[in-house]
Order: sequence, then C-alpha cells, then structure tokens
Amino acid sequence: MSLSLLPPGSNAERSRAYNRGLVLGHVRRAGASGRAEIARASGLSTQAVSNIIAELVAEGWLYKAGHRSGGRGLPAVTYAIEGTAAAAFGIELRPDAVLCALIDLDGRALYTDRVAMSRTDPAHVKPLVARLLGKALSESGTARARVLGAGVVMPGPFGATGLSGYLTELPGWDGINAQALFAEMLDLPVTVENDANAAAMAERVSGVAAGLSSYAFFYFGTGIGLGLVSGGTLFRGAFGNAGEIGHIPAPCKDGLKPLEEIASRMALTAALRGSGEAAETVADLDRLFAARHPALMAWVEEARPALAHAVQIVENLCDPEAVILGGALPAALLEHLTDTIDLPAASVANRADRLRPRLLAGTAGRMTATLGAAALVINQTLTPSLALTS
Repeated sequence: MSLSLLPPGSNAERSRAYNRGLVLGHVRRAGASGRAEIARASGLSTQAVSNIIAELVAEGWLYKAGHRSGGRGLPAVTYAIEGTAAAAFGIELRPDAVLCALIDLDGRALYTDRVAMSRTDPAHVKPLVARLLGKALSESGTARARVLGAGVVMPGPFGATGLSGYLTELPGWDGINAQALFAEMLDLPVTVENDANAAAMAERVSGVAAGLSSYAFFYFGTGIGLGLVSGGTLFRGAFGNAGEIGHIPAPCKDGLKPLEEIASRMALTAALRGSGEAAETVADLDRLFAARHPALMAWVEEARPALAHAVQIVENLCDPEAVILGGALPAALLEHLTDTIDLPAASVANRADRLRPRLLAGTAGRMTATLGAAALVINQTLTPSLALTS
C-alpha cells in the first residue's frame, strides 16, 4: 500500500488528495461510517465518496466494518480506519530525559520508552533517538516502511531572545534547526511542536478533552506550558510561542515570581531535593503525595494561588469551555489540585449555565506530550489542508 495521501503535482492531484483527506478525517472522527453519511459530512457527491472509499480500501487505509440499517433498502455498509495501516513516531526532549512513543492510526501505543540523561544537547540526543526508533520498530514488529513520520516536541519558547536563562531551556539547542536535524538523521518527514501544544492535542484524542472543541491545557512538563485549542484547532501564534504561561508573574510568599518558578514540576523537585528527598519519577511523586510529604504539601499550598491566578487570566482572555491540568504529575496530585484550587469569582467562566467544572484533571497520562508528538503526524496525514488545493 502507498502511505502517501498528498501527492505533489497538478491542482487536480492536490484536490484529489484533499478529498481523500476529507473522507479519512470524517471516519477517524466519527468512527465507522456509511457512504451517505460521509457524503453529507464532507459535501462530496455520493459517487465521489464511493470512488474514494474503493481506493482507500484497496490501499489498506479503510476496511468494511459492518452494516447499518435504519432506512429503506439494504443496510448500508460502514467503513472504519485500519489502525494497523501505518504508524507514527513521537519524541519528547526534556532537560533531564528523552521520551519516545510509536503509535498506530487509532492512537494505540505500540511502544513507549523514557531514557534519563544528564545532557540533552544535540550531540548526545541524535544517536540516542536513532537507537530508540530502531528499538521501537523491532520490539513492536513494525516495518519501517509503515512509519508516516516523526513528531518532535520540546519546551518553548522558540526564537525568543528576552526569555533566556529560565529553568526550562534545553542547553545546546539555541539556533539549531531541530526539524532539519531529525529529518536527516531519521530519514523521515519531521514536525516540530512545543510540548504543551502536543499535550493539548493528545488530551483531545485520548483524554478528558475528547468532547471539547475549545479549551486550555496547562502542561506540567519541564516547566509549565499552555496549549490553547479553539474550534478544535491549536492556536500557535505568529512564531509558535502562544501559551508561554510559565513566564507570567504570579503571586507567592515573596511577592511575585514567574509561574514556573512556583508551580512547575521542576520547582516541586527542587523543593523536595531541599528536604533531602529525591523525586526523579512520577512514581516517586505519587509515593510522596500518598504519604503527604511535608515538602510536597508545602509546594501544593504555594502552587494553588499561583495557578488560580493563571487560570483566571486564561479564562478571561480565551473563554475556554474548561481549563485542564495535565502532564508529568501523578493523577492523584492533579486531581487534588483541581479539587482544591480556589478559583476567583471574577471570571467569564463563572456562569450559571456551565455544563462541566471550570477546572479538570487531564487523563491522557504522564507521556501526554510524547504521544501528542506522534499524534500530530497522524493528524497531518489524515486531516486535509485547504492549502493543498491552492
């Protein structure tokens, strides 16, 4: 089968690729669907949809899922995405670790790994990532030819000169074209995104944001990032740096500090280290939270008002359906934060007709951004772009 949905060439070829993407995109969102349903949703004629479905079934992208009755005549044949048709590789770079995931078209994780590193500069990361891809393919039994591409996520901001020196920087990456570096090394198409944006999209695919179209996602990764989704689409800003919430001033016992110096996982780890506790993994934090370790609970007490301040700003600026806290913190700790943060009343989100809480705990897990990196590749493959027909 061919893995290319987007052939280069004439406008007719681009238009064909766009229409194929419309069909695949609908089936991916809605699940098993019949021809008439796809035609109504896509605006294509039933005959055009039938022709496209025949191609996609022959190429292995779709399969006959069953029949659906409910109208006159014979029950309609329904079609679904063939999850095993292709895969995508996700890479997340943190100052202290490299994480990777291989997922199929259904978003199922075929392989995940985390490698702790004292140095994550390009010279150390390049050979490691190449080995991780080989290991992922070998252990999952996935042919390299099935891999659509790789998504790389890293902490932002990208290209900003006034925010240097913060805890979240990746040493050695300033001025490096990460997209070109990984594309050459892996011999795959590569997409680069900031970690919070990738995590926000992963939460929509397999987490608490599944039923939301506009939401804000506070990502606890290296620092604190913010993924903004409006109408189902990421808001990136002019240079891909929208949502650098970790750099805003927030209240603390000393007055004001950048939010990530108060409420990030790195701030929590530093507080625990100061009390003589090593907490290098989510499991360590889970254990310490279960024991209500004094240093961890002191961090919670200081983080709550800082996060409440940040949530209020985001609500009043962006008017999301909900704000979600997620990422590399234990599920129990995320739930504790969402349950106990005292949200200000002065917010457009404080309304009588709310259908869900203002603040939710993410459920996509600690590797949210890593899985999101791979999901971005699949989204680009299965979601048509209007630019294709220009």
